[in-house]
Amino acid sequence: MKSIISILLGLLICQFVNAQFDPQFGNGNLLKLNDDGSHYLKFSLTNQIWLRWNESNPGSLVDGTPMNQTIDVGIRRSRIQMFGALNSRSFVYMQLGINNFNALSDRKSGLFFHDAIVEYTVFKDRLNIGGGLTNWVGISRLSNASISTFLPMDSPIFPFATIDASDQFNRKLSIYAKGKLGRLDYRLELTDPMEFSKSPLYSASRPIGSQANFATGAPKKQTQAYFMWQFAEIESNLTPYLNGSYLGTKRVINLGAGFAYQPEAMWYKNDLGDTLRNNLGIAAVDFFFDSPLNKSKGNALTVYIGLFSTNYGKGYLRNLGIMNPANGVDSLQASYNGPGNAYPVFGTGKLAYTQIGYLIGQRPGRKPKVRWQPYICGTVADYDRLNAPMMMTHAGLNLILNAHNAKLSFDWENRPIYLHSDSELLQQVTRKNAFSIQLQVAI
Repeated sequence: MKSIISILLGLLICQFVNAQFDPQFGNGNLLKLNDDGSHYLKFSLTNQIWLRWNESNPGSLVDGTPMNQTIDVGIRRSRIQMFGALNSRSFVYMQLGINNFNALSDRKSGLFFHDAIVEYTVFKDRLNIGGGLTNWVGISRLSNASISTFLPMDSPIFPFATIDASDQFNRKLSIYAKGKLGRLDYRLELTDPMEFSKSPLYSASRPIGSQANFATGAPKKQTQAYFMWQFAEIESNLTPYLNGSYLGTKRVINLGAGFAYQPEAMWYKNDLGDTLRNNLGIAAVDFFFDSPLNKSKGNALTVYIGLFSTNYGKGYLRNLGIMNPANGVDSLQASYNGPGNAYPVFGTGKLAYTQIGYLIGQRPGRKPKVRWQPYICGTVADYDRLNAPMMMTHAGLNLILNAHNAKLSFDWENRPIYLHSDSELLQQVTRKNAFSIQLQVAI
């Protein structure tokens, strides 16, 4: 593997100087396979490094040591992406990388495949079919988000509905169809879900409980889809990933809808001790607006609004802590959230989410070295096991050094903390904060 990566990077370096710039292919790191560049290979690298202060959840432990707060450095994402058109109808795409590597991670865990797909063009632009380990998925725009072009510093994660439960970091073993019919952009997918017993979430010692969880045994196939009506400029669907912000370079106004469905994906026990199964069904509608407001000044507005209905089954609720800086919890002091920075991300119920960002303009004729893009994000989740809707808030600032290729982000997070109550519903008792700085470089 190391030899293959070295060869590919060597080809990239050799070709980079002479490659012609084309907006479709980013910064020009393009290896032409024919004279006009219609047959090509493209390579890209992305690193996202975090420095973070976190106010710990109650009772958090780091290797057995109580920690009320933590400061950590970590690799949120490190990716190598390769794709190309080998002829007029065939396309290949691969992505390798690591995620969430900090001082508590297993060392030398190595790269793993995020994507590995092949695709064939049936009718140009209108229909492409493909398969493999892929992020051509349904539900929402944010389920197909491009990591290097996020508006906020990070994803809200909940749009990755089955992440690491029946997939590999939201990538699924699937066959898919995608294309554009006029202004309608569509993607359809049939997935062979990964066995839950191989998931990092699975525990053999955890019995089936009264609250729904992913079932073990041979899973039934999952279907997914996402549709977008594009009112303004048409976005590329060369790869699965959709921009979070175009930094004023495009005018995009999209209305989308999607779903994911899997029969008998979940199970739980009723009051009589019988094991019952229920279907997984998730649906969403969303709206995305990204447009320059005054081209001479270069300012731009980005808005995303999404409404989600999430049915995992009776009482399903899953905590998640991104690159969690704690790995244990004192049971006498613990909240429902668990250690570090975890909070209820996924659950059965309904959810609304929004992002708003503003790219600050400049005086005409002046090109500053740094652009400023403040943002705010909010989640309101009405999950069945919470006694009141949960509110999750992020606010921050992107310093745009070289478009999305070099970006410094500052992010403040405010999350809820829950305890069990007499009503058997979880009750919010306090809130905790985190402050993070991310440096992103993408080539």
